[in-house]
Amino acid sequence: MAILDVANLEAFYGPIQALHGISFKLEQGGITTILGANGAGKTTTLRSICGMVKTGGQINFDGESIAGKKTEAIVRHGVAHVPEGRGTFVRVTTEENLKLGAYSRSDANAVAEDMERVYGYFPRLKERRDQQAGTLSGGEQQMLAVGRAMMLRPRLMLLDEPSFGLAPLLVQELFENLRVINREEGVSILLVEQNATLALNLADHAYLLETGRVVISGTADEISADETIRQSYLGY
Repeated sequence: MAILDVANLEAFYGPIQALHGISFKLEQGGITTILGANGAGKTTTLRSICGMVKTGGQINFDGESIAGKKTEAIVRHGVAHVPEGRGTFVRVTTEENLKLGAYSRSDANAVAEDMERVYGYFPRLKERRDQQAGTLSGGEQQMLAVGRAMMLRPRLMLLDEPSFGLAPLLVQELFENLRVINREEGVSILLVEQNATLALNLADHAYLLETGRVVISGTADEISADETIRQSYLGY
């Protein structure tokens, strides 16, 4: 069953159309990646799902339309967005950032439990819980962004370029954590990632965008194995 079903999605920045009727699905508990060159419309797709740009078409989450809803309402439905650039609140501590992730929740005991759960995935954050977030390394800030999203108890997590600017060892650690979060927490993941090899290793399905249109879709294994696709679109 699809937890996210997008059909004929269009997106606009003023008079400029960025998405031209794209359609895709994300299965409950699955990991789907959206690939493509810079400017293909990957980030716009995530922003459209979150209600951050003007859209046309259909966006159904768990069988209910969220198209046209405000971002805050979409978050309350259980959709967490980890934007490119991480969105860290740099002047407050690591722990205060995590608490901000749970701003819409009133169950204080469960929030405290979830904080410890996040620290279990990212022990480095626990070591730096009282440290100003702006002084964390890039990798630690990315872990914090994922941890903050988890504090919402999301059913769907949207990740925009999580590997950007990170050292390979940190990328490996982060992606292994995403795999575990998906498997153990049942969080469905929609991943936008410039590193196609990395994304296809994590995901089960993939969609390839070019100038705001889906040009190829299939299982991650099928796309990884197709040499023509790799050479023509993915550059490896």
